[in-house]
Amino acid sequence: MINISKNIFFVRKMQQQHGMTFIEVLIALVIIVTGILGAVAMQATAKKGSFDAMQRSLASSLAEDIFSRMRANAPTLPVANALAVLATYSANDYGSGNYPEPAERCKTNTAVCGAAQILANDQFEWESALMGSNVTYAGNNVGGLIGATGCINVVGNNVTVVVSWQGRQEINDAARNVCGNAGTKRRQVILQGFII
Repeated sequence: MINISKNIFFVRKMQQQHGMTFIEVLIALVIIVTGILGAVAMQATAKKGSFDAMQRSLASSLAEDIFSRMRANAPTLPVANALAVLATYSANDYGSGNYPEPAERCKTNTAVCGAAQILANDQFEWESALMGSNVTYAGNNVGGLIGATGCINVVGNNVTVVVSWQGRQEINDAARNVCGNAGTKRRQVILQGFII
């Protein structure tokens, strides 16, 4: 025998319930918000990593640039003089604004530049690239590395080029070279080679 009163109550209960309860809506919102926050955090981390990778790439490119400039300038002279010219590239203060623009820029076919003039141009142009003066926005240099310092050490034919800059995240400072400001944000690219 079928109990009709229970079935009528069940049918009326189903007809009264239309949609989700408030608790269900809140749980769904918490899940959606958690997913959105996770995606935003992942995007922020990816952007930081991308910026750090771009800075490292730029530092490697700058180290290769000055090394190539030194290699191009050295063979123009006899070996003894070439070693003396290479030694004049040695400095630990690239990026501090100590290398002014030379009077002779050696950019025309009629300009005849010697090793000393090429050296002055190399130092000025490399320091300008470190400081980012080749890309400006609203009068500020924006193209270089953050807190960049360049160091060149020449001992005979052995050349060590170090580009040091400040990263955005803290890490352990390897302290492999004294170039740049020591600290937990210091990054370095070290290039060693032999010229001549």
